[in-house]
Amino acid sequence: MDPYEIMMGMILVLTPVICWFFTRHQPGERIPWRAWAQEFHEKRYYLHAMGYIVIIRWKSITDKLNEPMKARTGHWTSWVYGIEGEFTKWVQDVFANATLTEFLNFHYLFVYLFLIYVTTVYFAFSGDRDMTDKVTLNYLLIYALAVPYYLFFNVEVTSSWIPGMDALLYHEGWYTVFYALHDPLDNAVPSLHVAIPFGILMLNYLHVKESGGTLRTWRHWPYHLFVLLNTILFMFTILYLGIHWVVDIPLGILIGAIGALFIHHLQPRLRNDYGSFIKGFTKEKIRRHIFVEGVVMLLLLTTMLMAVNYQEETVDERVSFRLGSGDSTFEIIQKFEPGEFVLSNITNLNEDGLLEVVVVMVETSVPAMETGSIDWAVMQSLGEHHTVAPQTTLSLNITSPKIYHFIVMHYEASEDQDAVMEVRVMNDYGDDRMWQAMLLSLPSLWMTGFVVYRLYRLKKEGRSFVDSTPSYVWASSPSLGEEA
Repeated sequence: MDPYEIMMGMILVLTPVICWFFTRHQPGERIPWRAWAQEFHEKRYYLHAMGYIVIIRWKSITDKLNEPMKARTGHWTSWVYGIEGEFTKWVQDVFANATLTEFLNFHYLFVYLFLIYVTTVYFAFSGDRDMTDKVTLNYLLIYALAVPYYLFFNVEVTSSWIPGMDALLYHEGWYTVFYALHDPLDNAVPSLHVAIPFGILMLNYLHVKESGGTLRTWRHWPYHLFVLLNTILFMFTILYLGIHWVVDIPLGILIGAIGALFIHHLQPRLRNDYGSFIKGFTKEKIRRHIFVEGVVMLLLLTTMLMAVNYQEETVDERVSFRLGSGDSTFEIIQKFEPGEFVLSNITNLNEDGLLEVVVVMVETSVPAMETGSIDWAVMQSLGEHHTVAPQTTLSLNITSPKIYHFIVMHYEASEDQDAVMEVRVMNDYGDDRMWQAMLLSLPSLWMTGFVVYRLYRLKKEGRSFVDSTPSYVWASSPSLGEEA
């Protein structure tokens, strides 16, 4: 079975189980199955389903930009490594266990995707329209918030940078194929495996706090606890599997918090809880929003452009991968259209030692990745084999369209050679897609500006940050969410 078949099986089997289990003490709140069609229509839940389709498409477009842009945007892995060192490798070494690896691989992919989906269904099934809205928007908008960080502040995964660290997820048979076809495998910061579930937790808190209750007495407390436990497990998983750095956790929490605050404060207007969506808008208020949020967007955009400028100026110092003796890793070449090609330059930056390279189609790489690591002896027989001498560059012209390729690299040091091989990989996809990346980043910059301005106005008016009422009703309503 492939990952999609397993995912669909989990949805069919576990969704009703999860919904029943977490509402077993509140059967009166459940929406009867026979009333689901009416509920779906009246609450406009078809918009939620459409939203999931939109974000899947958004993610696909963004992922296709990541590799072509790296020639200009580079990555910041050396900075992160300079701060954290090899702590994540220590985590992996201490807890290394084949059974644990299998479980966390499954949890990282399937439970994460299932949790995103089932949370929306759970709140809808339990008759909570507001939370159904919010957790759906959480998935849609938190990914959008992360776009500029992935595209302009790229950080390679830990297993590509820390010598001797295993890619326990990416080098695992059909897991490898799945991720290669659906994920760039190289944008580590921030972690959406932290951001999205933390966004759910934050939305729960904001919702309950605004209503004057507490999480422990909330009817959804058991489900909240379920999400919390999975979020904590995700934090360990991303470090153990050789994917994320420690910094991804607080940055993921930050992205989740910004998204949750944006959704919490916007949702009442989207549902017209206080009248028309545009009620209370005036020319003066619109001008203030444009100015303040525009300033925040401009500052963030300037930071992005400064980052690109720095990376372009330091391109000759760039290191893409670091391999210890006996290590193997890979670069992914995304598929392209007929008539196009990708020129890939792989440079051995060391003073001594040979770098070995194999170019192979992703689907044919599975026999070399069936044991949780790359079997180099098998890999050499699956594709074109090359060697790259010290201080030289191998140029590869990849012309097969609509096919994902791996450029697999291997280093085997002798006793008198460097223990670590540094490699630079520069891929030219033939066109500049900077404008597309900027365009896709604008929603994130605006949402951040909106949250900053909203929190400033609430503080200035002496109101709680959980107060989601539109500003035009503040004069006639007390602040919500304050302690009695």
